[in-house]
Amino acid sequence: MFKKFFWRLSVAFAILLVISGAVFYTHPTWVFDRIQDYRLKLSGVESHTVMVDGHRIHYYVNGPRDGQPVVLLHGLGGRSEDWDKLSPYLQKAGYRVYTPDLLGFGQSEEPHNASYSITDQADLMVGFLDEVGLSRVDLGGWSMGGWIAQKVAVDHPDRVRRLVLMDSAGLKMPPHWDTRIFTPTTPAELAQLHALLTPRPPKVPSFVAKDVLRLNAAYGWVIKRALASMLTARDVTDDDLPSLKMPVLILWGGQDRITPLSEGLAMHALIPQSMLRVASECGHAAPHECTDQYGPEIISFLRSQFTLPENTSTAQKKEINVTMGHDTRNGE
Repeated sequence: MFKKFFWRLSVAFAILLVISGAVFYTHPTWVFDRIQDYRLKLSGVESHTVMVDGHRIHYYVNGPRDGQPVVLLHGLGGRSEDWDKLSPYLQKAGYRVYTPDLLGFGQSEEPHNASYSITDQADLMVGFLDEVGLSRVDLGGWSMGGWIAQKVAVDHPDRVRRLVLMDSAGLKMPPHWDTRIFTPTTPAELAQLHALLTPRPPKVPSFVAKDVLRLNAAYGWVIKRALASMLTARDVTDDDLPSLKMPVLILWGGQDRITPLSEGLAMHALIPQSMLRVASECGHAAPHECTDQYGPEIISFLRSQFTLPENTSTAQKKEINVTMGHDTRNGE
């Protein structure tokens, strides 16, 4: 009897292994997502959805309920899980961290009639703050998320206590790279995208690349529409940034090829009360890959009493900044 039971159990286990292997081979991104979901739940991260202007917006939140709220906005083609390495730094420091999926991305709704413009996304994020009961927050954004954060801070300065911009887009500086790479259709284009994002691109197995391209074929239209809106330059912030009054921290990867350091330097010059910190060995994906540098800088900034007089010159500001492995005083 025992041998028969053991044999049946062995067969069932073998079948399960085969099925699991087949699922992982054909849909590896789904498996990775389920593992990440499980890890987030184990760490106490809560997953919620709210309705904002008739659209379903998903978000994660973690940290003490009485902590100062910090809202982090992901970039183009990203999602709220992109903050899974940076968010714990803030949580452990006592902050209540909200990471929403922008409209059309992650687990949020993907309406086909939406513009996915910076202005519309910013308006939705203000509505998100209203829906979750946040009157004033520390706001951070990465890449396109930084552009949206700028727009929120410019149009609703009373809602933003401090602003953190990470490798942010937003200035009238056309990309010098082929924007079609953001919606890759071949393994070679996917490799080019990874090389743009980081100076140390990962080696992606062919079956994983195939699954990523499959998903991109289904959802890439949102990225294309958002890019098309951004490339019109209707929402650029060059003329708006000097009006900001809240303290601003600008974090940049010194090897960023998507939004080069020259854009960070330009933002720094436009915002009188800004600080610039540069992670010299990092690329555009610095908020994820160089968390050990970005995390402490953000916490130090949020806790500090940093202010600069309104009449501080650009030259004086550059002297004040002590950067992460990079000296901005000569505009390098």
